[in-house]
Amino acid sequence: MTMDAPALTGGPSLPQRRELVTSIPGPKSQALIARKQAAVSSSVGTTMPVYAAAAGGGVIVDVDGNSLIDLGSGIAVTNVGNADPHVAQAVIDQVQRFTHTCFMVTPYDGYVELAEKLNAITPGDHAKRTALFNSGAEAVENAIKIARYYTGKSAVVAFDHGYHGRTNLTMALTAKAMPYKAGFGPFAPDVYRAPMSYPYRDGLTGEQAAARAIHTLEKQIGADRLAAIIIEPIQGEGGFIVPAKGFLPALQEWANKNNVVFIADEVQTGFARTGQMFASEDEGIVPDMMTLAKGIAGGLPLAAVVGRQEIMDAPHVGGLGGTYGGNPIATAAALGALAAYEEGDLLTRARELEAVILDELTTLQARDGRIGDIRGRGAMVAIELTDADGKPDAALTGAVAKYCHNQGVIVLTCGTDGNVIRLLPPLSISDELLREGIRVIGEALEAN
Repeated sequence: MTMDAPALTGGPSLPQRRELVTSIPGPKSQALIARKQAAVSSSVGTTMPVYAAAAGGGVIVDVDGNSLIDLGSGIAVTNVGNADPHVAQAVIDQVQRFTHTCFMVTPYDGYVELAEKLNAITPGDHAKRTALFNSGAEAVENAIKIARYYTGKSAVVAFDHGYHGRTNLTMALTAKAMPYKAGFGPFAPDVYRAPMSYPYRDGLTGEQAAARAIHTLEKQIGADRLAAIIIEPIQGEGGFIVPAKGFLPALQEWANKNNVVFIADEVQTGFARTGQMFASEDEGIVPDMMTLAKGIAGGLPLAAVVGRQEIMDAPHVGGLGGTYGGNPIATAAALGALAAYEEGDLLTRARELEAVILDELTTLQARDGRIGDIRGRGAMVAIELTDADGKPDAALTGAVAKYCHNQGVIVLTCGTDGNVIRLLPPLSISDELLREGIRVIGEALEAN
């Protein structure tokens, strides 16, 4: 960085407080915004008009010295907290050994060790195999490739409101047009969409919603053509939609009976985010394959596909891979992150944060009827905002987010209709900071 920035060290030692020493954005962030406009594609947007200098615990400090409450975790990435010591030290040690060889050329033990650990901690006691990639979208692409190869079939089904990435195939799987798909087609063929269980809107039981979805699969596609079903156990970008109990088990049972690969996209829900290591565990779902990323490596780019041995081993040798897939620095970070999840008992911490979030949000809902729904699990909870007629209110949602940003609280919006405020705090946040951040959301509602 060519500009002066606060002399700060990130990680847990960073002072844990919200403090605004300038307006948002401050002068140094404004200068960087101008530089971005002159150097970076305008198609790359940003949520917050500030530039980060340090982060850790539950805060991000910007280049002007403002300390902001982080309720976003870089979109569910820094679950263990920014600059977690386990992750930071693992990265330092690996960088000093070597930075890259390409696992497909000269392999290294970190890739193998991480695969062993992922095989062990993901649901099911069957034999598994893992392949490592760079991003969630790349993991999804490869999961679909593998499922098609294994089954000899080509059709794939995703669900209403689902989000799976920004590559060509994953845009086809993603439901939301703006900003992810509009103008970027044509998309990959043989991708279909089925109705999602959305209890707040459809009023169906899980079994009823599953019957509706299965009817769509059988009538519009046919099991004889269907290679895979891919679904987020709790939808992320689509609005933190938690399907009704029974929906996921019924889909998996149908898939298993019809030689359809059941893929759980746990890119956003994975790694202690929901109070379990993986959201599939809530109803005992054992996916044929899982796609993992975000919280896997404490902030470094890494992704994985974990699946049944016979499925993962089906493609020919050389059919999977990539220059940077399972980069040694990223795998070292992931091993550090896994140690942090275990040693910090972060599954318990996620459930403790859920209690704090629900306590604060239910209090807000009691005094503001525009909070139509509160949903989620662990440190993955959202509110859906509606107008007086109960219709999605994207304008209110945007105003609430802007107010929070100006007050030094990082919140993210989501939902197909843009009317959901999602909370994704790092599991390292304190109860006090979390409560303060949610109370600012309450102030924002009162102001709008």
